Amino acid sequence: MDYIHLITAAENFAKEQLGQDTTGHDWFHTDRVRNTAALIAGMEGANVVICSIAALLHDVADEKLNPSKEAGLLKVQTWLAAHLPDEAACEQIMEIIETMSFSGGRGAPMSTLEGQIVQDADRLDALGAIGITRTLVFSGAKGRPVYDPKIPPRDESLKEEYRDYSKGTAVNHFYEKLLKLKDLMNTSYGKQLAEERHQFMLVFLEQFYKEWNQGAE
Repeated sequence: MDYIHLITAAENFAKEQLGQDTTGHDWFHTDRVRNTAALIAGMEGANVVICSIAALLHDVADEKLNPSKEAGLLKVQTWLAAHLPDEAACEQIMEIIETMSFSGGRGAPMSTLEGQIVQDADRLDALGAIGITRTLVFSGAKGRPVYDPKIPPRDESLKEEYRDYSKGTAVNHFYEKLLKLKDLMNTSYGKQLAEERHQFMLVFLEQFYKEWNQGAE
């Protein structure tokens, strides 16, 4: 199997599907997740090709960017069937994509090291300076305010409410999701990378509240 050709094809497919996205789930996000997944895979001794393909395709199937979760998964499954003859590899990639999201990945742990790695890589891109920027971009795209002290963070375990992007604020999203990710990392190297980014977000929030309340009685 020509894995270089396969990865190039997956790159082109992801660019085609995500190139016009303006919510923070664009090609550049996908490329960062792929690069981070490959980095962690090298550190953890995992299959770099499986990690790379799953990372490249993970947001093509995202329910936020498709009519439904099922439609997104079918799109990826159809592409894999046409480009990857290894049925076991296709099944592993689909399992990773189906269960890696924050909302979908809080039940049973990932069954493979490759799944753990791609999940870590995606979560890392929701942390730190990149994570802060993506949260603000996504909230703006969905019409959510940056902050309103009268609106408390929501219970993210209530999936329907969590997925209602018309509610809530960008800052509340830190407490609903982002600040929880550090403790959900799977791999040793992923945990190491997450710690620095987590601390940066805490510093950001401290400064944000300081500026927001400056001069207030």
